[in-house]
Amino acid sequence: MRLYHAGKQEIARPDIHAGRKNADFGWGFYLTPDKAFSDRWAGEGAVVNTYELDEKGLDIHVFQHDAAWFDYIFNNRRFRDGLKADVVIGPIANDTIFDTLGIITSGLLTPAEALSLLSVGPLYTQIAIKTEKAADNLRFIDSSPAPAPDQAARQAEQDAFQTQFGQALEQLLQNRR
Repeated sequence: MRLYHAGKQEIARPDIHAGRKNADFGWGFYLTPDKAFSDRWAGEGAVVNTYELDEKGLDIHVFQHDAAWFDYIFNNRRFRDGLKADVVIGPIANDTIFDTLGIITSGLLTPAEALSLLSVGPLYTQIAIKTEKAADNLRFIDSSPAPAPDQAARQAEQDAFQTQFGQALEQLLQNRR
């Protein structure tokens, strides 16, 4: 499996314990199989690291965009990673739902409403390398400068998402009435 990680530096041997502990899939080293996504969101001066993951002998859990995925993410963002897998694969959750609307602390949205809003916009895939065993199966290929960010394309994608998100939120509020 060919995977990509954008960052500030070359990372030949990832540290699965570095970074956010309350991310979508809990602690781990995050990658994507989507090079275009990695390139597009890498940022100014970033590098894109390329890896191959040998899946043999690994416990890999794949989430679909459903209630089980939402529950797992919801728990991880509260530091409750209950899944014992070497690798976790699934959609990226948009932080707008978790941060801006504060579902973890406010109770503003029901889980079903939050899941419906998480369905808005493009679905990108992320892969979390969660164990040393999986990190040992991750072979570094190379690192290259990320392409210059296309700010217009990024802004267009954000604008389209904000429009779709606003419409979905308005529909959700109308359904509550």
